Amino acid sequence: MLKITGVSKYKGSTYMIEFEEGETAFLNYEIVSAYGLRAGLDMPESAWEKIVFDNEFRKAKERALYLLDYRDYSYVELYKKLEKNYSEEICDAVMDKMLELGTVNDRRYAQGLARNYVEVRKYGYYRAYQQMRQKGLTKPIIEEALEEYSEGTYERLYELVERKYLRYLDGEKGDIKVKNALVRLGYSYDIIKEVLADIKQEYGDE
Repeated sequence: MLKITGVSKYKGSTYMIEFEEGETAFLNYEIVSAYGLRAGLDMPESAWEKIVFDNEFRKAKERALYLLDYRDYSYVELYKKLEKNYSEEICDAVMDKMLELGTVNDRRYAQGLARNYVEVRKYGYYRAYQQMRQKGLTKPIIEEALEEYSEGTYERLYELVERKYLRYLDGEKGDIKVKNALVRLGYSYDIIKEVLADIKQEYGDE
């Protein structure tokens, strides 16, 4: 059994718990209040372990919500952030709570990333896919999000070349430079070849 000999405010919402053996612990006031901790209280060690777990869970949950205030995270990304400071058991419990609250949703996150990479940054399929994998998203979720953009690749690439690369298409060296740039953006050789051929046909005499 453990015997609490003192409960006092330490700093902000943190309270110091003193035990008969001379040990101390620090808990958030919400936990102290929820468990009715006070001087003179006896409890089994298993009960104290539950209190410590709940206190750590609360801190980790607040950390997760703080991070999500600034941007979306995939399940894997957020888990990796938390595991730097918390145990696997705590991380699992917090991530379950985030899923329950709907604050972490890989499908929604993937849709937002796909829109950013394809529509805003003008990445091709392969570059967008690679970037999304690095965010910890699974293959099926990425493919589902990118499916919306399976059509229109030719038009997006044509517009990109017109706007950004047209002036470089002035000979073999320029053509190679543009092709390499477009490959790095994630477009296939076939679609690049088709777009550049059409661009040259339209602008060849200018």
